[in-house]
Amino acid sequence: MDAPPTVSFLSDYGRADEFVGVCHGVMLRIEPRLRIIDITHDIPPHDVRAGALALARAVQYLPEGVVLGVVDPGVGTDRRPIAVGVEGGFFVGPDNGLLAPAVAMAGGATAGVVLTSEHHRLPAPGATFDGRDVFAPAAAALASGVDLGELGDAIDPLSLQPGLLPLTRVEAGAVHGEVLWIDRFGNVQLNIDPEELRSLGLEVGGVAEVRIGESTRPLRWVEAYGAARSGEAVLLVDSYGLVSVAPNQGSAADELGIRPAQA
Repeated sequence: MDAPPTVSFLSDYGRADEFVGVCHGVMLRIEPRLRIIDITHDIPPHDVRAGALALARAVQYLPEGVVLGVVDPGVGTDRRPIAVGVEGGFFVGPDNGLLAPAVAMAGGATAGVVLTSEHHRLPAPGATFDGRDVFAPAAAALASGVDLGELGDAIDPLSLQPGLLPLTRVEAGAVHGEVLWIDRFGNVQLNIDPEELRSLGLEVGGVAEVRIGESTRPLRWVEAYGAARSGEAVLLVDSYGLVSVAPNQGSAADELGIRPAQA
């Protein structure tokens, strides 16, 4: 038997309201065979950068199909509602920087449209819930086999608004980075590649002087959580290949007073 079509869904809707369930219902009414994977719906409200980072982290592990991303503080404005094709599937969501990093991770867009087809959207009593009225119907249509070109007017697939992802810089023998993500355990992912630390002569087992705001702390670079003493904050390479600050069975974010940088 053929595998059911898949939509992988990320949003900032949370679970307290009916928004996620309604989007599920809209998609399943269009394509009853659909399998929906909820990547997360706990992106901080309106935080496009956090959503873009989560999608970029997740995309390499998702099955082929449609990726639906909705973090959309510009809903109802002139920001473009889009769908783009990539090898093995499609991305659907607002063109506000949310999709671009994950699309690049997937090999880049090969085609794109602005979602203008009235046939593939719901009548909207107000312009505040494009997740339900525009994006969910488009995602389900693509999953059911509708051609991308039927959903709207073609756009240059290279014209997506880029994601606002921070870059490191190396100055005076130090790497300057930012906090990308704090997971539910309090582990703090930085935008620093371990090779940048090695370029400054630091290796696993060494100690780095880490400045956070006005304070400086020595942190050991270890290979695993268990190599740290209980509660000790250390540096390690996380499951996405980036440098993280993490204690053994504790919260680095709470202990060190670290919060994600704002876009």
